[in-house]
Amino acid sequence: MAKDVTMPMLSPSMTEGTLVRWLKKEGDTIKSGDVIAEVETDKATMDLEAFDSGVLRKIFIAEGNRVPVNTRIALITDKDEVVSDHELSAHAAASATDNEEVSSAASHPAPSPASPAPAKSPAAAPAPVTTSGGRVKSSPLARKVAEERGINITRLTGTGPGGRIVKKDVLAFTATGGGGSSWSPFGSGPIAEDRRTPLSNMRQTIARRLVESKTQNPHFYLQVEVDAAPLLALRAQVNKGFESLPQPVKFSVNDFIIKATAEALRRVPKVNASWEGDAIHQFPDVDLSFAVSIPDGLITPIIREAQNKNIKQISEEAKSLAGKARDGKLKPEEFVGGTFTISNLGMLGVDSFSAIINPPQAAILAVGSVVKKPVVNDRDEIVVGHRLNLTLSCDHRVVDGALGATFLAELRTLVENPAILLL
Repeated sequence: MAKDVTMPMLSPSMTEGTLVRWLKKEGDTIKSGDVIAEVETDKATMDLEAFDSGVLRKIFIAEGNRVPVNTRIALITDKDEVVSDHELSAHAAASATDNEEVSSAASHPAPSPASPAPAKSPAAAPAPVTTSGGRVKSSPLARKVAEERGINITRLTGTGPGGRIVKKDVLAFTATGGGGSSWSPFGSGPIAEDRRTPLSNMRQTIARRLVESKTQNPHFYLQVEVDAAPLLALRAQVNKGFESLPQPVKFSVNDFIIKATAEALRRVPKVNASWEGDAIHQFPDVDLSFAVSIPDGLITPIIREAQNKNIKQISEEAKSLAGKARDGKLKPEEFVGGTFTISNLGMLGVDSFSAIINPPQAAILAVGSVVKKPVVNDRDEIVVGHRLNLTLSCDHRVVDGALGATFLAELRTLVENPAILLL
């Protein structure tokens, strides 16, 4: 019996997904639970699993197309089932009805962004091989390398299977003088190719949610400068003590900041809340989100019940979640539903900044870098200090100035007396 494969809702906020890559081809035998494709959602690139067993009889949506949730994208049939061309056409027509926009794009592909015309040669190079959606056939790695080098991939000729452009084609094009512009201190002309990059699902969602947050949530900001020297000293001591273990553990400054923030929220629970229109929802647990940069934006994996975890547990979980985030392997439950967010740009050399609240949360903590600077100690002596800027962005409907200040005071106490975090 023929069974439709549809675009599933892989995250609570997902309305459409982009078919990044088919991992199975027409005619392949499929078992329930097999990963058959990679789908980019509004949060991450995730695996698409088959719910039925059989043969992948027909693929209706080509790689690179954006597809609304519940749209038919392929057809699975029983192994010995005979499906006529008429029936396949009917299923294809149903898929097109589900997603008229994708059908239109496949029949009338949009023109490529303007780019310099390649030089004429005595024998014209063969045209790039395209998918049924009008998209040049190329591997994800080839597209990534081409983007990094400022190369318009439509100018390349593929040598891979079926004419697909692969990494070596991009490198060969670069070696012969094609692609992005070279740079020199006294050079002139454009520094890169003029191109227009369509927004991914994730980038569209980030843009929409940040505009909504900044325009609908009344932000205000509180900043404190704390003495990070005790934290740095304790971190160095703890890391040295763990060096001799069979599996050495190395704690980061961010691990201590996460632990300190979780404890500060336990002490000042009214900040661990959200605005719900007719009520303020105070959460019983600190489900702490932390921002992780990924190629197409950022994502905020969550350390659940962080107030109950020790520094070692937090460090291990943070490293694991960050790795999964960068690999696009986070599950929805690992990044949806946080109650407070930390954004740390200190590791990138940013001294201080103000972050935009991640709704429906009521606050976000921005963490800068530890900076050496002259400070006045308790004896009125000017000494070298290690200072850390912490900026709290608050939704004024939930967090008043005094409440935000109380939270930062507790956080300062914990950062400047970090031994408390080891209890």
